[in-house]
Order: sequence, then C-alpha cells, then structure tokens
Amino acid sequence: MTTPDDLAVLLREVSADRMSATVATLASDRMAGRRVGSAGGAAARAWLVDQLAALGAAVGTEEFPVRAVPQVYEAPAVIWGDGNSSAPLVFGRQVAIHSASADAADTRRGPLGVAGADDPAGRWLVVPAEMSLFDAYRDTRGAAGLLVRRAVDADGWQFTTLAGPDPGPLPVLTLDPDTHRGVLAAATDSASWFAGATPVRRDDVTGTNIHARLRQAVPGGAELLLTAHYDGVGDHPGLRQPGASDNASGVAVVLEAARILGRGLPDEVGLCVALLDGEEVGALGSAHHAAQLRDQGGAPLVVNVDGAGRLDGPAAVEAGGPAHRLLALLDQAGRHTGVPLAAGPMASDNRRYGAAGLAAVGIGAGMGGYHSPADTPDRVDRATLTAIARLVVATAHLTGTAPARLSSPIGDKR
Repeated sequence: MTTPDDLAVLLREVSADRMSATVATLASDRMAGRRVGSAGGAAARAWLVDQLAALGAAVGTEEFPVRAVPQVYEAPAVIWGDGNSSAPLVFGRQVAIHSASADAADTRRGPLGVAGADDPAGRWLVVPAEMSLFDAYRDTRGAAGLLVRRAVDADGWQFTTLAGPDPGPLPVLTLDPDTHRGVLAAATDSASWFAGATPVRRDDVTGTNIHARLRQAVPGGAELLLTAHYDGVGDHPGLRQPGASDNASGVAVVLEAARILGRGLPDEVGLCVALLDGEEVGALGSAHHAAQLRDQGGAPLVVNVDGAGRLDGPAAVEAGGPAHRLLALLDQAGRHTGVPLAAGPMASDNRRYGAAGLAAVGIGAGMGGYHSPADTPDRVDRATLTAIARLVVATAHLTGTAPARLSSPIGDKR
C-alpha cells in the first residue's frame, strides 16, 4: 500500500520540460494542425503510439467514420471596392469561410447590397449584425453570396470551427467587425462591389482513437481512464494553426501523468489512457469509445483534460454521470497540490462519457489563440502544465488511498 509520502515523491517527478517538448512536437509543421483524417493527424497518432509503448503500455488503435469534415482547399482571394478605391482582405483575419458556406471555387463579383433590403440578384448581400443567417436566407434568389460579421480574438484572428450546420445554397464569407462595418456602410453606394470565392469541400474521413493499458485493476479495485483529444482544426492553405493549447497541452498532461502513475499507483488501481480523435467535429471519438465501454459493462473513473495552456484563476471542472466520489477526490487533490478549482462548463469529451453513464470530470485550464494561428507552443505556460499534471497525479493516487466516503465543495450540481 502506498502512503502520502509516496504521493509527494510522485508529484516531484512531474516535468515541465517533458510536457513542453510534447506540446512542441504535436504543434510542429509535420503534424499540420492534426485535423481528423489528415496526414498530420496520422503523424501525430504514430508518434503518440510510440510514446505510450515506450511507457510499457499495451497500445492499440480503433477507427470510426467521420462524415463531411470541412476542408478549405485553397486560400480565397477576396477584394472589395467602394467606387473610389479597392482593398484585398487578409484570409484568417479580415475574411474567412463560414461553416455553412457552399463550395464555390470560382471568384464571384457583384455589387454590394444589404440582406433583407436590396434586390438580391447578382449581389453580395451584407447581413446586418442583428440579423441571423437563417433570416438572411429568406430572400436570396440569385444572390452572389452572403457576408456575415464575426468577432476576432485579441490577436486579430477569426477562429476556425469544423462542427457546424450543413452547407447552404450560397457562398458565405465572414468579415471581422471593422471590415463588416465598412462593407455594410458602402453597400448603400451603387458603385460599391465585392469579389470572392469559398473553396471549401466536405470530406468523409476516418477517425482513429488510441487506447493504452498501463495497469490492470484487481477485482473490486478502481479503474482510472485518463483522456485527452489529440486532434485539432488543422492548417489552412498558407495558414498554420498549431493547436498547442487545444489540445497538445492536454495530451502532454495525460502522457506525463501516465508515465508517473504507471508505476506509482496503489496496487489495486487500474490505469488506462485514451487519446481521442474527432473532438473538433463533435466529440465523435469519445462518443464511440463511451458507447463501447457502456455496452461492455465498463465503469472507469474518467478524467479528461482539454486545455492546459494558462491558468489565470481556478481550473474549470465539469462533472457528468455518477461523479460524486470522483469530484471529491479531485477536490482533495486540488487542495493538496494548491490548484484552485471551480465548477464551470467544459464542453469536451468528458460530456460523452458522462452521457454514457460513466463517472467523468472534465478539467480545463485555459487556451491562448483558440482555433487560430496564435495557438503556438510559446503561449503554453509551463507552470500551468505542471499544476494540472500534479492535479491529475494526485487525483489518481488518492483513488486508492482516500477513505471511501469524501465530501467536496465543488459538488455534483446535476
């Protein structure tokens, strides 16, 4: 049986250097943003399988189908003019392709108009900020396309999403607030015009989860499952999107915790790792795995890490399923390691496990440059990686050593 002194030894083994190196590798050019079904995703997967095997784990992979993944296959050339001058728009900053856009590779040029106010025929219609895309579609007969306002992050980037509505009948481009304001104002001038394309296709691909067992639980012992998604939104042509915080950081934490816990858990506790694909297209990898566990009668305690980039306050914790004891263990681990915790939304793979009836918690500790070129390794805070890895290690260790009944101020709020 292990003791509290053993936990102190394990916590000292957590290495920010190793985790930072993992983040840098997964965010490298070779991994190309790790979009599900891509060559970059396959490269990341092969590297991760090797890392887990080097820990002595029994490693396997399992495939699942993923339908209609949006792929921007060419950087769109977009330009507009107001009669006196013209200006090209910067892809990823001033303009991007909406997830509901039709695939239109050829440039369409036409006069500007306002959705719901002007004759749509041949026009690029600017959708006012207060109008929904659904309402904008009401009168678009013969329109060249729609122009929608989208916020940008602190670095001036529009974020990329892969999960979204089915494509509509028209090209749809998103404009940053300043550009949208200027184009909307110009739309009242009959000399104003807009030209653009939306080269985006939807591909059916194969996602692949990675499963690893490091320790077998004894009969009646607890089973821990550490999870993180390794996929990202992927690069666009001419636009690197490294996916360092989201979620190379979470993968780095799980690998580091697995390295330490594989030989440092109480004897009766089992340990598995699932590195999941397809989170960015609707958490499909975890949905696939959670259904398997449910059908097989498995009941692991699931700890999912999505985002360990920068801890500016309490780490967000969301519980699902019968997670009362798991929450109490996490709370005790937080107090032991000095990591503040607060109940908060974690819309990630943990929800799929919870929905399948498993005890699951999701942990989030910040992301920089969400789904954009700004999500780079240098913005992943080493102290945050260390804190969250220590939190996971302590939670796992306490699973085998803490009393059977614990209370937690985090609580299961369901």
